Amino acid sequence: MRVLSEKTTISVIKADIGSLAGHHTVHPDCMAAASRVLAEGKRDGVINDFYVTHVGDDLVLIMTHRKGVDNPDVHGLAWKAFKEAANVAKELGLYAAGQDLLTDAFSGNVRGLGPAAAEMEIVERPSEPIVIFAADKTEPGAYNLPLFKIFADPFNTAGLVIDPRLHMGFTFEVVDVFEDKGVHLNTPEEMYDLLALIGTPSRYVIRRVFRKDDGRIAAVVAVERLNLIAGKYVGKDDPVMIVRAQSGFPAVGEVLEPFAFPHLVAGWMRGSHHGPLMPVPVRDARPTRFDGPPRVIALGFQVKNAKLIGPSDLFDDPAFDKARQLANDITDYMRRHGPFMPHRLDPSEMEYTTLPQVLEKLKDRFKPVKDLPEPKIKHTEMLSGPEEEVHD
Repeated sequence: MRVLSEKTTISVIKADIGSLAGHHTVHPDCMAAASRVLAEGKRDGVINDFYVTHVGDDLVLIMTHRKGVDNPDVHGLAWKAFKEAANVAKELGLYAAGQDLLTDAFSGNVRGLGPAAAEMEIVERPSEPIVIFAADKTEPGAYNLPLFKIFADPFNTAGLVIDPRLHMGFTFEVVDVFEDKGVHLNTPEEMYDLLALIGTPSRYVIRRVFRKDDGRIAAVVAVERLNLIAGKYVGKDDPVMIVRAQSGFPAVGEVLEPFAFPHLVAGWMRGSHHGPLMPVPVRDARPTRFDGPPRVIALGFQVKNAKLIGPSDLFDDPAFDKARQLANDITDYMRRHGPFMPHRLDPSEMEYTTLPQVLEKLKDRFKPVKDLPEPKIKHTEMLSGPEEEVHD
């Protein structure tokens, strides 16, 4: 009789609990407080292993255990770690202490309470390499382009062409974060449909990727949109992501390759600007220029018997120096736009800033302009199409 292998769960949960001097780093005492809580959880058997890091002002908890995703004990441990770290931040007078903790009461799961979580449950391979990504000053859709390139673009991932285990393609789960709906799309056959959605990363976000032939999970992203949860702007979402690599999945080099292009993402200063996503080692994950530009780190681990081996700081490589220089050049270019689009976000993304207040203040001062032709299409119909077909 075949014996089923015990499953391992990888949980990556992050929160902004306060920063030293603005919004750019986590104080070492806050990280130490979180580490003490997780060490107690490991001693008590709640988790098997952990690693604590940060990207910008976000505290990132990486944990392994045997309890499955959304486990209340594991999430409760993370919540306690964030609360203890936030208490230290308050004692030190750090800026925005406890910013992402939207409530005082834990209800069994951190989802919806402010922190963002990416989790996957796997049967470990004999060698289980994973890459943990964490980004600051941006939103979950920032991973749309890299994930597409990793799992669907043969110009990025040679294995899609030459590795029989990747050749059948992958299935992408895309969620509409405004409607709380999701759809599964297969590549390569539904590639164009996939791109039609994920090209709008503020709304359609890749949540998970699966190997198409056997359904094994390949990647997972924390898709929580903080402003949608809080109903106001309290900080950018700063997403985390887990990607499996090698032996039936893209190689580590293929997983990292998309980040050699610092593509434009939403976030940056006050969560209201587009800027390049700069791949950096942890030591440089301190966004200070205009609170940016947005940063992403990548930590490589081996997972063995629910233990974390590592990490390796994967962007600590001179091969990414040109990407960082290009990001700096793009930063110069974008900043010269000042408050104008495309540096500033589209009005639909400015809902939780001062723009609605400005429009409310000026609404009675807007008057009809008589010498302009009446539009034939409503603004709300631009994407969905008119309710009735119009013939000239």
